[in-house]
Amino acid sequence: MNIYKKSLNLPKTKFSMRANLIHKEPQIIKKWKKEKIYYNLNKKSKKKKKKFVIHDGPPYANGNIHIGHALNKILKDIILKSKILSGYYISFIPSWDCHGLPIEHQIEKKKNKKKIIKKKIIKKFFRKDCQKYALKQIKNQKKNFIRLGIFADWKNSILTMDYNNQANIMKNLLKIYEKNFLYSQRKPVYWCLKCQSSLAEAEVDHLKKKSHSIIFTMKSESPKKIFKILNIKNKNIKKKSINLLIWTTTPWTIPSNQAISIKPKSLYSFIETKKKIFVISKKLIKKNLEIFKKKKYKIICSILSEKLENLKFFHIFFKKKVKIILSNHVNLDSGTGIVHTSPDHGLEDYIACKSYNIKPINLINSKGIYKDNINKIINKKKIFKCNKIIIKFLKKNNFLIKKSIIKHNYPHCWRHKKPIIFKATKQWFIKLNEKNFQKKIIKNIKKIKWIPKWSEKNITKLFLNRPDWCISRQRIWGVPIPLLINKKNGKIHKKNSILVKKIIQKIKLKGIQTWYDFKLKKILNKKDQKKYKKSKDILDVWFDSGCIHNSKKYISINSKKEISDICIEGVDQHRGWFMSSLITSEITQNQKPFKKVLTHGFVIDHHGRKMSKSIGNTIQPNDIIKNYGVEILRLWVASSNYSKDITISKDIIEQISEFYRKIRNTCRFILSNLYDFDPKKDAICQNQMLEIDIWAIKKTQLTQKKIIYFYKKYNFHKLVKYLLKFCSIYMSSFYLDIIKNRQYTMKKNSIGRKSCQTSLYFIIICLSKWISPILSFTADEIWTHIPQKKKNIFTYNWNKNIIKKNFYKKIKFKNWKKIFKIKNEINKILEKFKSYKNIKSSLEIKIILYSKKKLFNLLKILEKELKFIFIVSKVIVKNYYYADQKIKKNKKIKNLKIKIKKYSKKKCQRCWSYSKKIFYYKKYKKICNRCLLNLMKKNIGEKRYFA
Repeated sequence: MNIYKKSLNLPKTKFSMRANLIHKEPQIIKKWKKEKIYYNLNKKSKKKKKKFVIHDGPPYANGNIHIGHALNKILKDIILKSKILSGYYISFIPSWDCHGLPIEHQIEKKKNKKKIIKKKIIKKFFRKDCQKYALKQIKNQKKNFIRLGIFADWKNSILTMDYNNQANIMKNLLKIYEKNFLYSQRKPVYWCLKCQSSLAEAEVDHLKKKSHSIIFTMKSESPKKIFKILNIKNKNIKKKSINLLIWTTTPWTIPSNQAISIKPKSLYSFIETKKKIFVISKKLIKKNLEIFKKKKYKIICSILSEKLENLKFFHIFFKKKVKIILSNHVNLDSGTGIVHTSPDHGLEDYIACKSYNIKPINLINSKGIYKDNINKIINKKKIFKCNKIIIKFLKKNNFLIKKSIIKHNYPHCWRHKKPIIFKATKQWFIKLNEKNFQKKIIKNIKKIKWIPKWSEKNITKLFLNRPDWCISRQRIWGVPIPLLINKKNGKIHKKNSILVKKIIQKIKLKGIQTWYDFKLKKILNKKDQKKYKKSKDILDVWFDSGCIHNSKKYISINSKKEISDICIEGVDQHRGWFMSSLITSEITQNQKPFKKVLTHGFVIDHHGRKMSKSIGNTIQPNDIIKNYGVEILRLWVASSNYSKDITISKDIIEQISEFYRKIRNTCRFILSNLYDFDPKKDAICQNQMLEIDIWAIKKTQLTQKKIIYFYKKYNFHKLVKYLLKFCSIYMSSFYLDIIKNRQYTMKKNSIGRKSCQTSLYFIIICLSKWISPILSFTADEIWTHIPQKKKNIFTYNWNKNIIKKNFYKKIKFKNWKKIFKIKNEINKILEKFKSYKNIKSSLEIKIILYSKKKLFNLLKILEKELKFIFIVSKVIVKNYYYADQKIKKNKKIKNLKIKIKKYSKKKCQRCWSYSKKIFYYKKYKKICNRCLLNLMKKNIGEKRYFA
């Protein structure tokens, strides 16, 4: 067999079958670093003046990167690299959020929290520790992002804690203040008892929680007045007390009750029982019948809610009276239609009370503990523990009517996963509910292209339903709110902006500690020094990140006029970074902050659950990299439909690995047949090429158009499907399967073989470019094995004109589609025939094709070479009318019957096909006529025209 082996052009390549990604990828990263690839690519592309800017929504500088980070950064990288191939000069500056609670908590673990709060000098060093910790985290995360194969301007990263950025954030707030969007007020905000700070909406998760649902009563202080309104004269009824049936799911807030809310323009019924009269919404009587079942009851009358307005009832915990108020926030779908109202602990309650000039009373401290002046049973106790105590108190004093446990969505701190509360505290807010401002934001939202389309409706709804933005936090590590506040009345100094700008100039040089160290006597006169103080609050981290678009570093690289072409973040950023950027950009710059927004879903496990440490279902990117390599992770990202939540599991990663192998093996086969190909010497003109090679190039060109379209539309999962179809079906199962005989058996320098190699050369160039934004490491590796391709793959653009459009061919492109279908049908029949007849190779088979009209003419042209297409030893084409009636019609192809027989001829020991005649030539024994022609030195060899 060795003598025949030497006469064949068998494939060979250094491009290994085993990817060995774990070892190869770090080496390629080192090479990219040495080549300074990001910067050199930009130098080349700058001349073309086409720029594409990706704005990086900053990840938080705490902990290792998780699978959500990998998804986000890889999506950005795929887009960036596809734009490089389209000839753009790209700009991607990675960013980090560096202030806020998670970093504080890490430092607090190492230090005594009480000392931090009491001593100013410790706070200074605490901030330095926070800064050092953040820098360490950024260094680690940056290393992990680079390991993912991300191209970025890593030297010019934007950190919100950079001194210039800290100064810029403060400047932005001053602009907002100068435009009258900033105000201070004591009203309920999300408050975390663990953080002891207010939270932004974006820092709140709504998780399932069990709560006490109770109905209790409050007694009227003036029943006579009510009976008069009702026009009741019955003396027996008048002797009875009037009691409101009030519903709540937060019993602990009853001590802070300031009013009782009922629905405007709604009917409320008075129900008489043996001892009392109860008031309830007429609409909800049926739902609450169990309350009255044990008692004989009678509906006395029903009146409009407006007649009950301002009527007073006795408070349960204090010797005072509270009145009925009208509010649209009362829901008539559940409860009793009468709601206990506390402006301290509910935003809707606060708004309802505000119109009646009812103010919060502040009965609990920052830790959620009742103060020492309320009631013995709850004094100095934690609020959530008081639920049962208060219910017991209500029952003992005959106020409790009904109690139950409900499971409902309740706000939780996204860091601690603990229930939070609404707490009335004095905070700084940015006005969002002014009509003109809302119109401007909505107008900007409409100007932006949202991908997918549903995300536009989502962010619009979130913005319109959002209360004013609470931007102040009661913590240590963050950008200070740059305001000089009057100690007595809380008003801001008239010359605040002018005075504070002097401090901001110092912050540019030394950072936020300057604010705390700076003495007011340097900017204020003696009178004002006593009257005013610096704000102690810090800014919400979303405000920090929302100002990146006009930071000095971002503008210096991208210029003031340029806004980012696209932003890519998770769906949670609709209420976070996307929202904060929209608000700050509109107020400070009167423009939208980005042109396009791509929103991706969360990563979930195969049970549909979000990745969570507490559940124990997390899959770390580093674990995937260690076991499979980054390429598998990148291919998982690209093959997932990011417009929905994305599933990941070990089974999915294994499936993705199989996808990768299909792509790699296709590329390997092509490269292995180009080992002796020099494109400068060996590439032949298209008018000399075989028809199937022309088809392959044309198919590649059409596929490339689709691939470029998918990149342009950011439809990566469709792109991967199309790519796999090209590799597995059009290439491996059809074209590459067919050309093996020609490649291996024809003369080395024959036109037939060079035609095939010319085709393969163009295909591998295109294929490697298609995969390069996704499988960057593999594409780089392939590129080094392509003949005469020395520069980095990313320095080239798409090959757009591979084949001449008007080239004459005997077989039209669409007719190859018919051949492709016939081959598929023959393969199905062959498999059954081989197993039935116990035949090992398809080369032992002869096929007779019976066909009509056009199909007959097509097959007749190809008849001599159909055996190479179907990989059998003999194919005969006959007229359909000669077919035996026993032969079944093909179901998928009209006017075609297929007959398969065993071809009992002699086997060629070189090409393994079967022939009528077998020859002997020198040292070669038992070879067919084709092999004889291909072995004779003086002969030009076998001629092929189609395949």
